[in-house]
Amino acid sequence: MSGTWTPGRTAAALGLLAAGVLTGAAGWLVVDLWFQGGLVLALLALAGLFLGGRIALGTGIGVGAGAGGWFLAYVVLGIPRPEGDFLLSSSGIGMYAYLLGGIVLAVMCATITGPGDRSISAARPAG
Repeated sequence: MSGTWTPGRTAAALGLLAAGVLTGAAGWLVVDLWFQGGLVLALLALAGLFLGGRIALGTGIGVGAGAGGWFLAYVVLGIPRPEGDFLLSSSGIGMYAYLLGGIVLAVMCATITGPGDRSISAARPAG
């Protein structure tokens, strides 16, 4: 499904970017509240976002749009405020696990191939 950019595909990519921002902010809150369970829940939400973006746009660009929004939310919530504190707690291993797990999931979803991605040769039997 790669090819030209239509207004529909552009709108879908922008929607995935916005969904990535929302998922990243919600994931940050959940990981901050419940370390183990929240981390698993946040990573499952990211996997759904990235895989859904891959399926919706048919290319890795769908994953990139969602991952870009997620990373934007991660960075914005992680920078210190002028008062010297953070908007949300960014200490502990949970935030690093969330960052590393999200990156691994994005790469996995961007590089997977489905049955429709392979060419089928008529010269070779499919068995």
